[in-house]
Amino acid sequence: MDQIQPKVSTAFETFMTEAPAHSDAWLNAVQKLGAASALDSKTAHLAYLAVLAALRLESGIPFHTQLAKRSGASRAEVMSAVLVGLPAAGNAVLQCLPAALAAFDEV
Repeated sequence: MDQIQPKVSTAFETFMTEAPAHSDAWLNAVQKLGAASALDSKTAHLAYLAVLAALRLESGIPFHTQLAKRSGASRAEVMSAVLVGLPAAGNAVLQCLPAALAAFDEV
């Protein structure tokens, strides 16, 4: 059975389509940074969600939630990742919670 690919945001899709040389360079850097990380895949995806939520980058939340889920993260872990920044970043992280939970609950 084929897995459904996580959908990237419209902004990132436009970036990949309209600036292919830049997006290729960006994706190459992302892959190399991922390979250099000592974190396992699930932990890395959960940490990334925490950073996205703290920075209020809601458009990336669905895509990265799906990656975390595929790496074995539970719904509770995804929710905790979004909320981990609450003390430092404030309640702004709450705006990302609905998007994360909706993405996790998608079939």
